[in-house]
Amino acid sequence: MKVIIYYVGKPRDPHANGLAEEFIKRSTRYGRCEMREIQPARFDPWVKHPTATKVMLDPAGKRMDSAQFARLVSGAEQAARDLIFLIGGAEGLLPAWREKAGRKNGDLLLSLSEMTMPHELARVVLAEQIYRAFTLLRGHPYPK
Repeated sequence: MKVIIYYVGKPRDPHANGLAEEFIKRSTRYGRCEMREIQPARFDPWVKHPTATKVMLDPAGKRMDSAQFARLVSGAEQAARDLIFLIGGAEGLLPAWREKAGRKNGDLLLSLSEMTMPHELARVVLAEQIYRAFTLLRGHPYPK
């Protein structure tokens, strides 16, 4: 299994991106993880990762606590399916991507919070939750 965070737009704050990269780096102790910038006009996650579970961040998405999120990661691990996270740009996700969520087996919209936050901060929160999920699943003391 591989975990990839795809995000739209250049990070304006290098410190926020650095924090996200640090959590991704920590997560590589437990699995293959990476984070990449994309341009939606030239990228189709359903073509690039046809069998992966796609999780799109959206304020209207499903809300999960850390334990539920860890179960999502665990399910992908047990099914040996890549887990792809998509963070939209200033305008959010492409409408076509939002429409596909839920139609494909396992794809979903996920909300990190009811509060609005900058996309750079969303990357940090998501990367930390991925690391937290791995440590919860492995019995590491980090999440306590």
